[in-house]
Amino acid sequence: MAGLKYMSGFGNEFASEDPRCPGSLPEGQNNPQVCPYGLYAEQLSGSAFTCPRSTNKRSWLYRILPSVRHKPFTPMSCGDLTENWNEVEPDPNQLRWKPFIIPKSSEKKVDFISGLHTVCGAGDSKSRNGIAIHMYTCNTSMTDKCFQNADGDFLIVPQQGEILITTEFGKMMVEPNEICVIQQGMRFSVDVFGETRGYILEVFGAHFELPDLGPIGANGMANPRDFQTPVAWYEDRTVATGYTVVNKYQGKLFSCQQDFSPFNVVAWHGNYTPYKYNLENFMVINCVAFDHADPSIFTVLTAKSTRPGVAIADFVIFPPRWGVADHTFRPPYYHSKSELLTTYDIMLRQHLYIFLTVTISIVHETVEMSLLC
Repeated sequence: MAGLKYMSGFGNEFASEDPRCPGSLPEGQNNPQVCPYGLYAEQLSGSAFTCPRSTNKRSWLYRILPSVRHKPFTPMSCGDLTENWNEVEPDPNQLRWKPFIIPKSSEKKVDFISGLHTVCGAGDSKSRNGIAIHMYTCNTSMTDKCFQNADGDFLIVPQQGEILITTEFGKMMVEPNEICVIQQGMRFSVDVFGETRGYILEVFGAHFELPDLGPIGANGMANPRDFQTPVAWYEDRTVATGYTVVNKYQGKLFSCQQDFSPFNVVAWHGNYTPYKYNLENFMVINCVAFDHADPSIFTVLTAKSTRPGVAIADFVIFPPRWGVADHTFRPPYYHSKSELLTTYDIMLRQHLYIFLTVTISIVHETVEMSLLC
């Protein structure tokens, strides 16, 4: 969408205020006795208060009405969304799926929430360790409805159709060849512009980070400056018919009603934010004299576990690149690991079809995964 602005950087201490309310961001303190414009101050924490400074995540939001002003949550249908892996027997075989069919809007209106389908996963949100992989297929925008994931972070990969994501921090337009991350506890709504489909990698108990570069040096792979965070935007809107907040909590869905839009944050500051990234900005490191470098060099984002060097999940891409080597079998070597591999896009470049492949690796060892067919 033309006119949307972003701030550059990964994990920065950002500060933003809507230009319609100059001076709405308090200066010199987080929680003044009276906030500018009579706003309410809220802190959204992405980590424990006592986490080391390098891993401490939080943002301060200054909003027209507090987010806790809503009616009680009640259970709602989860549809095809689950993290109960006991529903199916584990299957160690290689599996493949046909493309998920996008419902026709003329037949059935399906928004982002009702179009979520769990494909596979391991672990669970209660133990704060594990992942789930979902597909979304939808044809209708979320109207007077938002989603909040209390279980973990969503890494969203649009495959067909662009999506406009409205968050408490501002708006992001995310197109195919881009990804975005909505971190735990952040409310968001998704607008679509036709038949839309994509992937979601959900991680429990960790946030996505840039991988360490080691001997690669200071630059390469996904550079921090290429990540984009939205600027503050708000709407002061009363919804007499009721605004629905859907909360994912311990793998179940709950909903509540309130009479105002949750996207009423006039200003904010902090390092716990949603963000997006264009995969075409990934700097590929691969040209070798012989053999193949391990696929970890294609990691865009990683969610680390408590074991050094072992990730809960890696988000890996295999973008167009030069592949030059002597005395080497051209395709990569066979190796055993758990992963979800998808052909994400086909681009015509220099009369050659190039497949941009996205790999979601689940830890660097064999794990038991349940796959929902």
